[in-house]
Amino acid sequence: MERDVIRKVPLVKPGEPGMIVEEAPTEELAGYPSVGRRIPRRDTIFQVLGQLKYINDLSFPGMLYAKVLRSRYAHARILRVDVSKALEVPGVVAAITADDIPVNSFGPSLQDQPVLAKDKVRHMGDGIAAVAAVSEQIAEEALEKIVVEYEPLPVVLDPLEAMREDAPRIHEPRSNIYWEWHIRKGDVEKALAEAHLVVQERYRTQMVEHVSMETHSSIAMWDAGGRLTVWCTVGRITLARTDLARILQVPVSRVRVVSTQLGGNFGGKNEITIEPVLAILAKKTGRPVKGTYSRKEEFIASTTRHPFIMEYTSGVTAEGRIIARKVRLIADGGAYCSWSETTLGKATILSAGPYDIPNIALDGYVVYTNKPMTGAMRGFGAPQVCFAYESHMDTIAHRLGMDPLQIRLLNAYDEGSISATGQILHSVALKKTLLAAAERFGWEVKER
Repeated sequence: MERDVIRKVPLVKPGEPGMIVEEAPTEELAGYPSVGRRIPRRDTIFQVLGQLKYINDLSFPGMLYAKVLRSRYAHARILRVDVSKALEVPGVVAAITADDIPVNSFGPSLQDQPVLAKDKVRHMGDGIAAVAAVSEQIAEEALEKIVVEYEPLPVVLDPLEAMREDAPRIHEPRSNIYWEWHIRKGDVEKALAEAHLVVQERYRTQMVEHVSMETHSSIAMWDAGGRLTVWCTVGRITLARTDLARILQVPVSRVRVVSTQLGGNFGGKNEITIEPVLAILAKKTGRPVKGTYSRKEEFIASTTRHPFIMEYTSGVTAEGRIIARKVRLIADGGAYCSWSETTLGKATILSAGPYDIPNIALDGYVVYTNKPMTGAMRGFGAPQVCFAYESHMDTIAHRLGMDPLQIRLLNAYDEGSISATGQILHSVALKKTLLAAAERFGWEVKER
């Protein structure tokens, strides 16, 4: 179906019962035909007709199927890996370990994650070996034949414990605290000492999996000229292409990444996962190789939302004006960095909330633990701190006997307010938005 056909499909039929007739844009928006109108997605018709091709709709002649052996331990040294018995399983074409990977590390910033673990596993999602076979069932059977000898190590699951000097080092000799942010504005301690009321609270959020309907899946194939094509569910194809070229030690010009129609992302498909393994198996076998995560692998081997521990201390006047706020954030990064640097930065910058506070001290830390790695998810750290600072505002209002809306209006950013990082804010509509929402909800401000 051609694209111009999609544009000709009417969204509404004027006068038809139950239908909404679109209004024409106002005069000032006349030059922007998309504003004020409902615009159909280009892929909508193909979706409802079942014509869109997702990666599991793709197949190539001679294609093999890959599976990855995951660690039995959350933290252990790898003493020996033997794949010889797996290669004896009928239908198995190849098997690889960390020794087959040219550059065994990747990641958006620290590049601290191995493609396959070599000397040590740091969480139970770590891959140790992989096989390619003529079917997924045979590949699964072959994984059971792989022999791995471990030396279990102490496990660190609590981020507060991981911050201790005597905690086991997950990326030895590096500290478990691997990124920090510190922001200062004014004199917090002096303002807290002068406050009418000081409120201290601690909040926690949990680890959250994206649970996209479609799990991570990819196909890798080399052509006769030594060029690699990867069809995958990765949303950031330029980053994936660069990572694959570096891991495989080939020019980036010889790597092509095709992002297929995604069955859900939400940040969980921002980076490569199984793609390097498939590329190496495809190179070794001379055949296309496909790998698809099981739902269990999705939970243990892909990224999740960062759990946060958030400590808030605020100094307030008797009238409800916040004169000081001190925040300490501890993000659980899991076994590897992934997007923790970005997530912690955004969380720290936003952690004081949209309030005009003259004295601010914000400290953010992200730490390694022996849990699934945490990474990108909608909001990049903002949802966690938003939950904390708005809950904190409700507590302050309750302690002062003030209406929650009133205390927000008293402290909210205004035009020209200066943020914790020194940014002068413009086009600020927070108070207007709060009042409009209150009117819509039927909220009546109760004076003290």
